[in-house]
Formats: sequence, structure tokens, C-alpha cells
Amino acid sequence: MKNQQSTDALKESILNHNAVTPAEHFERVVNLVKVLRSECPWDRKQTPESLAHLLLEESYELVHAIDTGDDPELKKELGDLMLHVCFQVLLADESGKFSFVDVFEALCHKLISRHPHVFGDVKADTEQAVVSNWENLKMKEGRTSLLDGVPKAMSELLRAYRVQKKVAGVGFDWPSDEGVLDKLTEEIGELRKAADRQEREEEFGDLLFTIVNYSRFIDTNPEDALRKATNKFMGRFRKVEESVLASGKSWPEFSAEELDALWNAAKQSR
Repeated sequence: MKNQQSTDALKESILNHNAVTPAEHFERVVNLVKVLRSECPWDRKQTPESLAHLLLEESYELVHAIDTGDDPELKKELGDLMLHVCFQVLLADESGKFSFVDVFEALCHKLISRHPHVFGDVKADTEQAVVSNWENLKMKEGRTSLLDGVPKAMSELLRAYRVQKKVAGVGFDWPSDEGVLDKLTEEIGELRKAADRQEREEEFGDLLFTIVNYSRFIDTNPEDALRKATNKFMGRFRKVEESVLASGKSWPEFSAEELDALWNAAKQSR
């Protein structure tokens, strides 16, 4: 009975709120998640594991809103992401693992301790110096390898990029982009000479890894570059589809040369 009264009070405060400050609005969101957890059959069943893939999906949708410059959608997706953060913390709190206070304290402690050039007397005038200090501090926190903490759930393209940035931060890197370009030529040659499927897969992986390495030298995130290239391809292909549909013919009726001409026309259009 007491728990129901508490839930009813939360529902009343949520529906008839007078929140003004960010802190007050955040408290309303937290209370809303608590009520859903208590009274919604779907929310009651969720676990950290069951929500993990949804958290990734929301992150992708957020990136899509950023890519398309859709500010109203960006606002909504940021809210969806915040909902998942609140849900994960609430589940942890229910299990007695940690609370919102613990999360905020841990975050502030990490940011302060890893920015001694801001909150201490360490000198770091360049981005590279900041990154180097950051990695050194993480090692002092008990990690046994620079590569500890690289998430396995990342896309492999982004994971390769993260690994390469980490080792480059301690000087394990090519002296210039020319060496990477030479390596690309070498890897393409090895891929051409690969004798069987297993060897081709290995050489193709090496080629991809080297391409990711080169992206750092042109200050480009490979995930962003590939996403934009895919979006560009999709936009042009849709124009080809429109041309095929407008012709009244089916795809098999077009020759490779005709499709190539439609593709070139799509590339020229804006």
C-alpha cells in the first residue's frame, strides 16, 4: 500500500510538474522512469542486457539526426538516449550496485583527474599532449595495456581506428602518410596474389586495417567517411531507380552500359 501511494505521488508530480531548471527536469525524467518500471509490464521485464541493443540503436539514430542536420529529431534522439542512461542507472540502483550519485561522482572524479592541465599544474598546450597525458593517466589507474578498455561491441572499423589512435598516442606510428600509402600498395599486391579464400580474407583484412590507419593522417574518422560514402551511393542509386521506373522497362532489360550511363547521369545531378 505504501509503495502504491509513493508511486501515485510520483505520477502526480510528473503530470503536474513545475520544473524549470535542468536539475528539476532531470528529476522528473528519473521519476518517470521509476513509475514506468513499477507499472508498465514491458518496462518491468527489462534488464541491462535486454536494453543493450536498444541503446546502440538509439545512438545510431542520434548520429543520423546529426548527419542530416535535423535539429527537432536531434532533440528527440538525445532524449531517447538520456532515457536509456536513466533506465540503466535505475536497474543498477535496484540491484544495490550504484546510484545516480555514484555515477556523477565517478564522472567528475575521472574528468578532473584526467585534466591536470586544467585542474592542476601540468602543462599541455597541444591536443597531442592532452591525449598522451590521458593515456598515461589511465595506465597509472591500473591498466596493464594501452589496449585495455577498447570495447568489443564497437563496429570493427571504429575499433581498428581506436586501437590505432591509442598506439599512435605513445609514438608507435608511421612517421608520415607516405609510409601508409606505400603499405596500401603493398597490401593490394598481396591481396592480388592470395591463393585461397582464407588467405584472401586475411589480406583483405590487412588492407582494411591499413586504410583505417591512413584515415588518421587525413584527420578523418573512417566510420564517418564510410557512412557518408554509403549515403551518397544510396542517394545516387535512388536516382537510377527512378530512371528505370520512368522508362517502363525492368532491370534485366537494361544492359550494363545503359545502367552505367544512368549512374553517371545520377552523379551529375544534384
